[in-house]
Amino acid sequence: MKPVKPVLFALGGLFFIILLIPTLLVTPFMEQSKGKLGEEITVSKSEVPVLGESPLDVPVYRSQAKVVENIPLEEYVIGVVASEMPAEFETEALKAQALAARTYITKQLMSGKTLGVPEGNAVVTDTIMHQVYKTPQELKAAWGDDYTQKMEKITEAVAATQGQILTYDNQPIDASFFSTSNGYTENSEAVWQEPIPYLKSVESTWDEKSPKFYEKKIIAISQFEKLLGVNLDTSSGTIGKVTELTPGKRVAKVEIDGKEFTGTDVRDKLELKSADFTWEIKGDSVVIETKGYGHGVGMSQYGANFMAESGKTYQDIVAYYYNGTKVSEAEPFLNKYTAKQ
Repeated sequence: MKPVKPVLFALGGLFFIILLIPTLLVTPFMEQSKGKLGEEITVSKSEVPVLGESPLDVPVYRSQAKVVENIPLEEYVIGVVASEMPAEFETEALKAQALAARTYITKQLMSGKTLGVPEGNAVVTDTIMHQVYKTPQELKAAWGDDYTQKMEKITEAVAATQGQILTYDNQPIDASFFSTSNGYTENSEAVWQEPIPYLKSVESTWDEKSPKFYEKKIIAISQFEKLLGVNLDTSSGTIGKVTELTPGKRVAKVEIDGKEFTGTDVRDKLELKSADFTWEIKGDSVVIETKGYGHGVGMSQYGANFMAESGKTYQDIVAYYYNGTKVSEAEPFLNKYTAKQ
């Protein structure tokens, strides 16, 4: 009977090994999922930025309700980005818009100017007079079932730039923006008479792909004459003469019926999308074709999106459209504002 014992020991050892091997194989993978494989390892993972606490509230005049609401700064920036730029745009473009929006309100807070604000204790309205702003409730009504997805995307973009603004010579800039260029942005003095070193014309050829690049508008001759206060010579089929172009290839000056207009004047009076316009008389109407949408100064929103699609970061975008500026911390400027309150 003695020979049986070695066999039993051998079978027992084999059984032990069969049980032990799976444990040895599985344990490292279980430990790896916890960040351990014999030693600590770092699991590479991109983290979604989380919106932090706002340093102050922004007093906003709500034009419909005619009341002033105090809105936390970063929540205000979210509402502006959501209102001013399509949520479908690339995240890097949304970040650039967030940076522009935060810069604008920081400069506005510091300036103390309340031009166009009906209530004295508000610093901005919620309209295009300053920056369009909508509450989460208003955005939910507008976006419906897409609200959660769009709001998360915009909040992430704002959080990624939280506390950042654009400066030039250590001061917040005029971070102007518009929808679509005619292929070039515009010098500030061509629109607002004031030359600003970081608001100079640059090429923005991507904008030709924008759905807002081209528009045709037809106005009755009688209405055209009334709006501009001129009389047209319909027999010639032409309308005045463009005498000067801006650096951004828009109409700077045009003579009509012995009167001189700026391109901006014509754009405003005729409610055109752009000051890059051509026109002709057809029958009893004036047919006007425009390129671009907006004043053209600063960052083109569609240009920013096309840059983002090509792999550019928000830092690349703002550096291109706001030449010579840098990304800085907003805190020192906001502290100066709160110290005065």
